[in-house]
Amino acid sequence: MHALAQSDVARETYWGITSVEYAVFYFLAFTAIAVFTYGVYQRFARYAAGDDDSFPRLDDLQSRVVSATKIVLSNEKQFNRDLYGGLMHSFILWGFLTLFVATLILMAEEYAAKKLLHMSFWNGDFYLAYQFMVDALGLLFVVGIGMAMYRRYWVRNTRLWDRHTSNEDDIFIWTLFALGIGGFLLEGFRIYIAGIPDHEIVSFVGYGLATAFDGIGLPSTEAAVAAGPEYSASANLGANAETLHWLTWWSHSLLAFFFIAWIPYAKPFHMISSFANVVTRDEKAGQRLPNVPSDLDATNADSIDDFTWKELLDQDACTKCGRCSSVCPAKASDRPLDPRNVILDLKSYREELAAGGEEKPIIADGGTSVINSETMDSCMACMACMDACPVEIEHLKSFTRLNRQQTDQGDVSSSMQDVFQNVMQNGNTFGDSPRNRGDWADELEFDVTDAREEEVDYLWYVGDFPSYDERNKQVARSLATILQEADVSFGILFDDEKFDGNDIRRVGEELLYVELAGHHVETWEDCEFDKIVCTDPHSYNTFKNEYPEVNFDEFADDPMMPFEYDEQWNDDGEIDVYHWTQAVEELVEEGKLDLNGTELDYTVTYHDPCHLGRYNDEYEAPRELIKATGCTLDEMPRNRSNSFCCGGGGGGLWMDFEEEPKPSEERIREALEDTDAGSGIEKFVVACPMCMTMYEDGRKTGDFEDEIEIVDVAELIVEAIGKADEAQVEVAAD
Repeated sequence: MHALAQSDVARETYWGITSVEYAVFYFLAFTAIAVFTYGVYQRFARYAAGDDDSFPRLDDLQSRVVSATKIVLSNEKQFNRDLYGGLMHSFILWGFLTLFVATLILMAEEYAAKKLLHMSFWNGDFYLAYQFMVDALGLLFVVGIGMAMYRRYWVRNTRLWDRHTSNEDDIFIWTLFALGIGGFLLEGFRIYIAGIPDHEIVSFVGYGLATAFDGIGLPSTEAAVAAGPEYSASANLGANAETLHWLTWWSHSLLAFFFIAWIPYAKPFHMISSFANVVTRDEKAGQRLPNVPSDLDATNADSIDDFTWKELLDQDACTKCGRCSSVCPAKASDRPLDPRNVILDLKSYREELAAGGEEKPIIADGGTSVINSETMDSCMACMACMDACPVEIEHLKSFTRLNRQQTDQGDVSSSMQDVFQNVMQNGNTFGDSPRNRGDWADELEFDVTDAREEEVDYLWYVGDFPSYDERNKQVARSLATILQEADVSFGILFDDEKFDGNDIRRVGEELLYVELAGHHVETWEDCEFDKIVCTDPHSYNTFKNEYPEVNFDEFADDPMMPFEYDEQWNDDGEIDVYHWTQAVEELVEEGKLDLNGTELDYTVTYHDPCHLGRYNDEYEAPRELIKATGCTLDEMPRNRSNSFCCGGGGGGLWMDFEEEPKPSEERIREALEDTDAGSGIEKFVVACPMCMTMYEDGRKTGDFEDEIEIVDVAELIVEAIGKADEAQVEVAAD
């Protein structure tokens, strides 16, 4: 038995290859790399020809690259909600990178160490460690590919199969599998022909194959076997093992060259584009949307050339994994939207044009366009697709571009046109008089301060639904009671408050949104307050993340805009913007509300609103308030970032769809059937006026009226305060 650490341990790189074959090999290698380089150049040249992006994408590039490398190498997005997929992708990625690095090491040995420095490092302990790592990670690579093939072909995971599934997907996975298996076969033949030297046991996969070849008596020449690790290419090697080694060597090499050359032209390009996409991601993607310039130059989707370079990169980064499709509430409700297909439809159209195809409308009714109008009407702007995407595709950015084009063309639904008209004429989505906006407060036992006339700590933006919808007025009164009970200074704008603009912006009505934003910031400038508190998470997101992005100076001189404000509002973040649950949680922590956490004993579940949770990463404040009332909180399986949308976002609240089941019905079913408490859930708790409206509707249409009650967190707190007061009265009476 040879010692594993012997210093002369090594092997010949090009064993069995003649000088002519050597030359052919490098000619093919050069050709493959040239084809690869040209393809990558073409791709990035196309990005360079795309429109500029609205947000900085290459600032602080070093930090971006480091962060992206961490995300990619850890596979943290792949593990999100899918342990099997995370392990599978990790095995493939780490194995592939290891094999790639191993190839670079061989190149460094052959062309730098030997030819330039006249030395060699690929021997002894380094060689042994190298061989072990290559086998270990190479085996993981093959296992990962096997897992992918099992999921695709045996389980036939539905999210992997759709109209964009094509032969290139099969070629990609089978090529990788063949490369992995071919590499091990090649190693096995080499070790067997060398006489299975003891030190090669570190190459445990190849060593095992060589032992198997020996077991079946695969013919080989005695000279090669006797020579052991000192065999040379000049040995008399004409038997089967040597022939199989030669065939495998060339098959493996040719397949590798094909794969290298093919990368920029098909699915394998995602190995480059996905990393680039993670590097150039916008940390606030979805929270904020691109602004329109006052001249409206190329802000929509009149042609594929209107899309920015980042949106084109998004299209190329898509791996067809279908994770976005699997979490989309619109698709789950059989609406005609599949986020993956929208991105890939745009990519396919772009490639058709590049190949000489005819132009057609990007979005229109009637099936004559790239994207059908009904498809984009279906989007709830819940951002689930973006949260699930492992390569940071910013779906909502492209979707908004399509919606703006749709709105400009007048292709929005009649119900949304009515909403636009109501907002333009009356400042609210209900079409009710602005004078009635504060009427909800008439039933309170105290007066609500007019923030236009008095200085307040909290400027409370009540919102449309709490102001005009009867069910949500109860929530507004509950929140007012909480703030009054906490003895904080708060006020509202009464008839100077208008719709925040969030949802009509996501439907595509950008200029009306700018008008509303200008009105509000101009009104706020005349008020004295410390913080803005919002009832609605949609308002909270818009005020916190989008109003500071608007360039009001561009529009201030426009006679169509009813404001003269020409500054960048809150660009320094001096004004804090809160969702009411965040503000009240602070009050509870400060002891401003007399709750001891035992007042209520309901078993409840809580629904995370998209604009509070996924948009702004606030999950705990509402939960802490629920627990502060004494309620037992039983989580639904889909909670926090995995929450399932109520269906009201992105204009869905005002649109009618033929869907089965409605998202709200499915969510209530989940609460009653999939929680640990099941039918023991007494209350379905929300923290969003739109969610309240959608779930009250779903409770009726889904026939759940007798099974569960829909309540807001604020209503629970008010009930708990009432119980606490009763307890104090009883103690005083005793």
